[in-house]
Amino acid sequence: MASELKPPIIILGNTRSGTTIVQKVLGVHPDVVAWYEPRTLWLVADPRRKHDEFGESDATEPVRRHIREQFLKYQRQHGDRIVVEKTPANILKIPYVRAIFPEATYLFVVRDPFAFISSVELKWQRTLSTKGIRRRLQSTPVTQLHHYAGRFVRQYVDKRILGRKYQAVWGPRYRGMDEDVRRHDLLTVIARQWAVPSKKAEEDLALFEPGRVLRLRYEDFVQNPVADMERICAHCGLELTGEMVRAANEWVKSDRLEKWRRFDPRDLARILPEIEGEMRRHGYEIPPEVAQARRAISSVSNTIAEQVR
Repeated sequence: MASELKPPIIILGNTRSGTTIVQKVLGVHPDVVAWYEPRTLWLVADPRRKHDEFGESDATEPVRRHIREQFLKYQRQHGDRIVVEKTPANILKIPYVRAIFPEATYLFVVRDPFAFISSVELKWQRTLSTKGIRRRLQSTPVTQLHHYAGRFVRQYVDKRILGRKYQAVWGPRYRGMDEDVRRHDLLTVIARQWAVPSKKAEEDLALFEPGRVLRLRYEDFVQNPVADMERICAHCGLELTGEMVRAANEWVKSDRLEKWRRFDPRDLARILPEIEGEMRRHGYEIPPEVAQARRAISSVSNTIAEQVR
């Protein structure tokens, strides 16, 4: 008898927010298999779209059937284990994902915006590897391959031939991001890459029944990964194994929390209006040096205004 699709575990969270390490440790469990970012599979509803925001209406019956079939195929290829999947761009697709997998178990991970900005700024500088391109194309229907060829060629030309520091675009694409890239500096765009998906995700997650989504903060996870893995396993109906405990203790590192300090505090102070509201929502505080830089900038602005008057 053919196996049926088991309710998958879906990890939601922005890029560079810790979803990979959560998935990696969870994937040690013998009853689950990790599926790492089948990004083009989720875009099957509209691969031409200029942003990553998909809604419930995009989950048409053919789209829903195709994605569920691919999950079942992956499940069968890996010993009929539960699929634990994460694709960062899905932070902008939560109603769409939920319409396709109403039975799924959901986790949501958030990370401090300054650490996010630091990590993402470095990613904007990198060229997608051949391995990365291959992985993306594996989950892409043959009839849609041509939609992605131009993006990969453009990235190669920008980085390898023209020698530009940054890619034309990287990471989850919120609505209007292309225009922001043209009109604003990159740090502002990256700040919005954190804040806009965060705000949208909160609105979408509010529609879930209480208890359906387990929330995690990356900073808490890296400080005490075993305790959070206990919460995750309980939420997913799994038993925390000794192998998972060992993996959490060996793989989870807390040495990446302060790398944002490579930026000038004045640059971070300048983008505070973009992120401050969402920071408060998630309980993040403005670092003292950034707060001080904002006060200094405000003081200079006030002095100039006084002189003009």
